[in-house]
Amino acid sequence: MVETMNKTWFLACQVQDVPENGGVCVKVKDQQIALFHFARRGEWYATQNECPHRQQMALSRGMIGSQGEEPKVACPFHKKTFSLKTGACLSGDVEAIKTYSVMIKDESVYIFLDSHEV
Repeated sequence: MVETMNKTWFLACQVQDVPENGGVCVKVKDQQIALFHFARRGEWYATQNECPHRQQMALSRGMIGSQGEEPKVACPFHKKTFSLKTGACLSGDVEAIKTYSVMIKDESVYIFLDSHEV
């Protein structure tokens, strides 16, 4: 854990553990979180791993890309797409997914969870 500006960041993994332009599932406390390294954009994102469409833990295996300027992930099962920035569903009326802040420090990847989430 790292404390910065009254926030708690949990160690998720090392940078080299996440494929460029892909994702992995990490467990932080009791939560499965999809972590993405969008190397083409030079950005990192984290979301819940569960797709709300069919409640499957699969978003970490989804394909990432862009819709205009919006970074997105597509569920590998039913292709519902979600904004990696806001979590909004970009392809229909499915509820939004939760997103998390990501911090890279000394080749380690940290994810911020609110105190009520841990």
